[in-house]
Amino acid sequence: MSAQYHTPIASPVTPGGLLPLLTLAIGFVMAMLDVTAVNVALPAISHALSAPLSGLVWVVDGYTLTFGALLLIGGALADRYGAKTMYLSGLAVFMLGSLLCGAAPDGHTLIAARMLQGVGSALFMPSSLSLLTHAYEDDRVRARMLGSWSAIVAVAAATGPLVGGMLVDSFGWRSVFLINVPLGLLGLLLAQTVIPATPRQWRPLPAASHALGVTALAGLSFTLIEGPGLGWTSAPILAAAALTAIAIALLVRRERRGAEPLLPRALFATPRFAAANTIGFLINFSTYGQLFLLSLFLQQARGAGALQAGLQLLPMMAIFAVSNLMSGRITARWGARAPILGGLLLAALSAALLTRMRLDTPYPLFALAVAIANWSVGIASPAITATMMQLAGRSHANSAAAALNANRQIGALVGVAVAGSILHAAASWDHRLPLVFGAISLAYAGAALLAWRYIESPAQAACAHA
Repeated sequence: MSAQYHTPIASPVTPGGLLPLLTLAIGFVMAMLDVTAVNVALPAISHALSAPLSGLVWVVDGYTLTFGALLLIGGALADRYGAKTMYLSGLAVFMLGSLLCGAAPDGHTLIAARMLQGVGSALFMPSSLSLLTHAYEDDRVRARMLGSWSAIVAVAAATGPLVGGMLVDSFGWRSVFLINVPLGLLGLLLAQTVIPATPRQWRPLPAASHALGVTALAGLSFTLIEGPGLGWTSAPILAAAALTAIAIALLVRRERRGAEPLLPRALFATPRFAAANTIGFLINFSTYGQLFLLSLFLQQARGAGALQAGLQLLPMMAIFAVSNLMSGRITARWGARAPILGGLLLAALSAALLTRMRLDTPYPLFALAVAIANWSVGIASPAITATMMQLAGRSHANSAAAALNANRQIGALVGVAVAGSILHAAASWDHRLPLVFGAISLAYAGAALLAWRYIESPAQAACAHA
């Protein structure tokens, strides 16, 4: 480990020790509030801008498209120009996108502004996790800080539907985006004064590989979102699917043989890196597909208003904060395998039970099942992040953080698109609900299988290195 990465550690129990954590959480909190609050605002946006179901999917996935597609570039830029510089730049771009969202006169403008928000998030997200990793050097302290950081983000995600419902109910859907302006200004001020600059690592930006990645993700998004409306065998959808396949094939070839890969090849020395990324993809596929489904179900099928829907989603989302805090302690004591594998298995079982959910299912019953699934995922998710940072080490922290977050955002994009496709194809909610939750259960089960196969327990790791 290079000496340039050693920085003094403030005590995590003092205000000074917690201030970097709280400062770096603001950007992520802002993004999470926006994502969850926007889901509650979708019916109001649809009514105000006459947006169809595919348009609502684009409002959610337009953000995740640019976010996921550009995260690796964000990580590379953080290496080249410094994590702090890119963090501040990303917050500024995100604030601009939020202002444009709040002023959007039609659906197409709103989608474009959401894409700009995604660009901003792609710049500051990998930098925030990298800066956090540099702020806390001890592995046990870092595990606790990652758990606390995830819990803060989870609180924002949990309160997002309620905040969104209150804003929509009191000030209209545009306020959901405009609230990011004061939050962003606070984040810029604190980051500029509290967070020290980190060392730069000059490395090339493989433009061709980035372009192929963006092309593949854009083609996939168009295929999944527009397929139900245009027809899966229509010429535009077949062309987009072919373009996606070609771009992925060329990207894989360049990554294997090119002189300048998107990710350092050292990260792929162990299959645990690819497994952890895939688990992150499947977790976000499930959680964001579920949130999209429930936000529309509560309002369109059960007649809840935006505020009422936010209140009903609150206990299902708030459980993330509790389990994230528990995860840090469990991981520090027992290693990452136990919380990841146990949490994903319980989540898969809970989602399987939710396939029995119907339009007239009492709210307490399905809310309890969703809360159990979310609690389980909240146990697993921070442990995945801790595993990724341990695998990467400080020399590859920016790239690993970008890869993990990119895969999670792609998972969210695909999850929302698949949920939207099912909503479009199924005739009634009694058919839609079991189909979506069945897909979610299979995703969690697949993630658990990967964890069982590739995530080592402390005893296994000790034996492997003996």
